[in-house]
Parts: sequence; C-alpha cells; structure tokens
Amino acid sequence: MKEQIIVLGGGIIGLSCALELQRRGYQAVLLETKSCGGQASGAAAGMLAPYSENVEGPDAFFQLCLESLQLYPEWQRTVREISGQSFEYTESGSLYVAYHDADLLALEGRLLWQREYGSSGSIVEGAALHRMEPMLTGDARAALYTPEESHIYAPHYVRALEAACRRLGVHIYEELEQLEIVEWKSEAVVRAADGRFFEGDQLLVCSGAWAQQLSDTFQMNIPVYPIRGQICAYEVDAQPVSHMVFCNQGYLVGKANGTLVCGASEDVAGYDTAVTEKGITRLQNWNKQLFPFLQDQTPFHSWAGLRPATQDGYPLIGPVPETSRVVLAVGHYRNGILLSPVTALLAADYIASKLHAAFHQAFSPSRFG
Repeated sequence: MKEQIIVLGGGIIGLSCALELQRRGYQAVLLETKSCGGQASGAAAGMLAPYSENVEGPDAFFQLCLESLQLYPEWQRTVREISGQSFEYTESGSLYVAYHDADLLALEGRLLWQREYGSSGSIVEGAALHRMEPMLTGDARAALYTPEESHIYAPHYVRALEAACRRLGVHIYEELEQLEIVEWKSEAVVRAADGRFFEGDQLLVCSGAWAQQLSDTFQMNIPVYPIRGQICAYEVDAQPVSHMVFCNQGYLVGKANGTLVCGASEDVAGYDTAVTEKGITRLQNWNKQLFPFLQDQTPFHSWAGLRPATQDGYPLIGPVPETSRVVLAVGHYRNGILLSPVTALLAADYIASKLHAAFHQAFSPSRFG
C-alpha cells in the first residue's frame, strides 16, 4: 500500500508539492478549505525574477530562488505534459530602471555579483534602452537588463497544476471550510468542518498566510503574517511593453492575453482582501511616470491577494521539531509562483527523510524556537 501524505492547502505550493509526491509514488491527499488557487496563487503576477527581486546580495534566499528559476523550463514542460493544458510561459527578460546616477551605481554593483551567479545581464542606456522599450519614459537614465528572467500566467498555471494532480491520482478535497489537526505525532489525522476525518502517514503543511494559526497545535512559533498585495491591469490593443519592467516602486509586465499588469501595492490588513482606492491610486501614481502612455488609461481590473510574510523574510521549509511526520512549506511571501518547483522537490525530499545541507539551516522551521 502506498504511503499516504496529507497536504494542507491547495495553493500553488500545495498543488506543486502534491504533484511531486504523487510522481514519487506516494498517495497525496490534498485538503483545501476553499477552492484550489483561490487565494494568493491566483492573484499573483507570475514573475520569475530572482535577480530583480533580490537586490541585496547572494544570500540563501536568492540562491533558493535562483535554483527554482533554473528548474522552471523542465518543470513547466512536465506540468503541461501531465495536465494536457497550456499556459503562458514567456522568457521575456527584465529591465530594472534607474532614473538617477546614484540608482545607476546601485545597479552596476548589483550586476557585479549577479554575474557570478549566472546572469548574462548588462547595463543598457540611452537610445539602446528605448529601442528595447520604446514607450518607456525619457526620464529613464538606464536599466539593468537580465535576459534569464521570465514570467508565467498564474491563473492558467494553477489550473494546469490542479489538472496534473488529478490526472496522476492526487485525491483533492475542496470547500472543506475548516480543518482541525486531531493527531500529528503518531499519525496524521485531520478533521473537516462536516465531520469527515482524513488519515495519513505524514502531514505536509502548505497553508500560506494561515500557517501561524497552527502555532499552538505544533507547540512552536510559526511567524507567518498576511500582507495584502493589490494589483491592477490595463487592456492594451498591441502589447506596448515587451519585458518585465521594474523600478523601485513596483513592476509592469505584459501578458499574451492583451493585458498589462501593474503591482504591487502592499499593506497590513489582516485577512482582508478588499481592493482599496488608496492602494490602486498608489500604483497609478508611479506607473504613469514610468510609461507616460498610461496617463490617460484606467485599469479595467484590480484585485488583491494575501502574501504569507515571515519574520525574517525567509520561507519555512522543513520538518517540525521533534517529529518526522510533519513538514512545513509556508511563508513564501511574494515568491510563491517562482519557488513552487524547488519547494516541491525539497518538501518531497523531507517527507522521504532526506535533508539538504545547503538550505536546511536557513529555512528550518525550528529557527524561531
């Protein structure tokens, strides 16, 4: 009989982990209180941009993100093949824009260390920059171009992941409303609000921004907090933005479906996913400076998702102390889409009692006591 693994959470991380577990011969049972991909996963802009989003240096988190980026070409092919569904995966490259000489110096310093970690990036200035992005503001001094970065259309990717899981035989239960972990030391037993019990040999927690609610259950500190991220999108006739374009205020990324996505305004609002005028106005105030053609444009759609932030900015990936039956894979903040392949591999290895020395200490759930 297959070893049965209960996966709590049907977001991008839970679905990816369930798929990898099923591929390795386990029986994954995925439990979701609402619908798969209905929280932060479906709201994401889908950027796979570790170089642009990790600007301080090559710490352990950057290296985790980079490894996941390198896994993506094969991973997304696997998801397509198993699911039989397609989704946008665009190797567009990125531009990180500088307006002033001081900003340019920072980009040049960033490029030096990023080249040691696989970037073939370069500083692009003047006419060369505007040939790459003709609609970019003339106030742009220069940009750091990183060809290796890409993006994915998150809603279709999540849908394909769910289909791949179902095709391989993952047992998925949605709309369970509330889940209670009844037993986790000798076996894994979870009770749903309707009274159903789900039993397994091990438990993998992928509950995103709600993971902190399990601190008392596991008698440990799980410092994961919801941060509301608000995003808006514009309808465009001919896609005017070819690359992912970043500045110190946020990002814009053009999608194949004719939309231009702008994000993200962040605030602390508990578990409230309401879109606010203040949050979207904040995006509009800077994006029209970056791309002046947006001055007369109005977003046709805006939405929000809860990003699971941690106390130190690193996710929690690894076993709960004093037991080998529970593994956490939570706290990915704004990098859940990017980190889905590497998290799936790490979590499945931890379920198999394999430790990764390179990442174990940095992301260990026990680091907070």
